[in-house]
Amino acid sequence: MSAEAIIAELGKKARIAARTLSTATGAERKSALEVIAQAIESRSAEILAANEIDMQNARKEQMHPQLQDRLLLTAERIKGIAGGARQVAALADPLGITLRESTLPNGLHLQQVSVPFGVIGMVYEARPNVTVDAAVILLMSGNAALLRGSSSARNSNEILVNVMRDALRTTKISPEVIQLVPSEDRATTKALLTARGKVDLVIPRGSAALIRMVVDESTVPTIETGAGVCHVYVDEFADIQKALPILINSKTHRPSVCNAAETLLVHKAIAPTFLPMALKALSDAGVILHTDVTAQKVAEKFNIAATIATDENWSTEYGVLEMNVGVVDSVDAAADHIAQYGTNHTEAIVTEDKAAAARFIALSDCAAVMVNTSTRFTDGEQMGFGAEIGISNQKLHARGPMGLEAMTTTTWIVTGTGQIRS
Repeated sequence: MSAEAIIAELGKKARIAARTLSTATGAERKSALEVIAQAIESRSAEILAANEIDMQNARKEQMHPQLQDRLLLTAERIKGIAGGARQVAALADPLGITLRESTLPNGLHLQQVSVPFGVIGMVYEARPNVTVDAAVILLMSGNAALLRGSSSARNSNEILVNVMRDALRTTKISPEVIQLVPSEDRATTKALLTARGKVDLVIPRGSAALIRMVVDESTVPTIETGAGVCHVYVDEFADIQKALPILINSKTHRPSVCNAAETLLVHKAIAPTFLPMALKALSDAGVILHTDVTAQKVAEKFNIAATIATDENWSTEYGVLEMNVGVVDSVDAAADHIAQYGTNHTEAIVTEDKAAAARFIALSDCAAVMVNTSTRFTDGEQMGFGAEIGISNQKLHARGPMGLEAMTTTTWIVTGTGQIRS
């Protein structure tokens, strides 16, 4: 069977099964998520065994350690995945909400209400947690899921999907609402991206290269997510006692994710005090440093290894313990640098000056601005959305961490008493 035929068949099954979601009550969808969470916890040993096969292959193929970290499942991470499903179940039902309502002079009653998209495809890399995060968010928002993970996570994804589908068999919701797209053949990705009419929306989640490929090649509507060249700007009025831990957390807490900071910008007035501390702390944490000329002089003075940053460095999403450091003259200069090299994801300012914070916010064209806190908080779970489908840095429909509401569209319901148009 061709890749196109496979996607057509999976899409057909998903769309038919989605009717069991559109007719299910919010309570029934919430209950299904709880059943899924329980199943994930009770079958943890099977999930870990499948993940270990993927990890063995990853080590054999010398996958980058940061990517291995994304692929790895542990008992604690599985517990967190189940917990994420429960958090989504605890949220308000996003369907059937009246967003706008009015009665026209002719007596017609208008309601704009929230409804599912229908069938949503996910294309993502070696992160098995996304398999569950995406499935439960789409299920709770009434959408069927076509999940196309990477071949490096094949065994992990297969067991997770099987666990969820088995769990749904005990509910009123069809297990066919969750479909795993085969990952052995790359042609299935292109087939998914071009399945217009069979798939209503495609969302990529992963590296900048993956996202760009999906956006460029898809004929199905897409939501652009995730590429994160994020900055921490330490203003002249920053509290250094806050700034240093914010910087270290933003870069080192989990460097492989899209909300990790890739560049530090420091105001020239505070640079003599803050830069030596920052460079040393980053270096001690194992971060490879690329600097502008001013920061390079400070690094040399304190015997801290660093190379001069190039344009490519400034625009790179490293995803590893590597960072750029530069000195700027003002809030505006920091914003100019970010506008040139950033990806409209997350930008942070550390300052005690409200006017400086307000100007930075006004000049930041991005999905999230952090004031005196880590970039790592641009996250659906951390922001109270439960799990997230991804982080959108585009401007249409959804922006920032995408939870349940972002996975809905609207329908107009027009109710009359026999009116006809003259």
